[in-house]
Amino acid sequence: MEQTRKQKLKTERLTVSAIMIALASVLSLFTPLALPQGGGITIMSMLPIILISYRYGLKWGTAAAFIYSVIQLLFGFSTVSAFFMPGDSQQIWWRAILICLLDYIVAYTSMALGGIFRKKMAAPMALCFGAVAALTVRYIVHIISGAVFFGTWAEWWFTDVMAGDFGASVLEKYSGFSLALFYSIIYNGLYMIPEIIITAIGGYVVGKIPVLKEMKD
Repeated sequence: MEQTRKQKLKTERLTVSAIMIALASVLSLFTPLALPQGGGITIMSMLPIILISYRYGLKWGTAAAFIYSVIQLLFGFSTVSAFFMPGDSQQIWWRAILICLLDYIVAYTSMALGGIFRKKMAAPMALCFGAVAALTVRYIVHIISGAVFFGTWAEWWFTDVMAGDFGASVLEKYSGFSLALFYSIIYNGLYMIPEIIITAIGGYVVGKIPVLKEMKD
């Protein structure tokens, strides 16, 4: 009897996780605001992965988030392939691999951190703060990757894209790696900060749904 119950719970866990990963993958395809050099604001595409971690714990959430990260890597194949092909986006092969690991595998697997408050507070606040924690880590990973691997675009970006007094003041104040780091913080913040806010609000609202309040196991 106990074995049957455990099997049912395992089947339920696999089914729910598969549905949530699929939902997150579909939501990630809709980007109301997409930036030309990569990244964009989605419709709370991270929230389903956070819900998996909240419901089933960090270990299971990490496995689910890793699977999701691989799917995102496949979705971004056209961007990823440009790192290896001749052209403006080409990178040395080991740098291209590191970009893939950081911007996809590490960044999206960090969504598992969304469940770290599952037993520490009520569902609305746990999901809200979990979303902030997980997406902040993702933001930091993108900042590191952007500063290290795409910092060469910083001067062009502040000269042409952010032309004006702001761009000029930045170029006057920063140079070298500090300019690359500042560029990465600003650029990635354009989509990650709104994404953090939207997902945190979504997590709080979803946490208010009665069926979710006691869904941890």
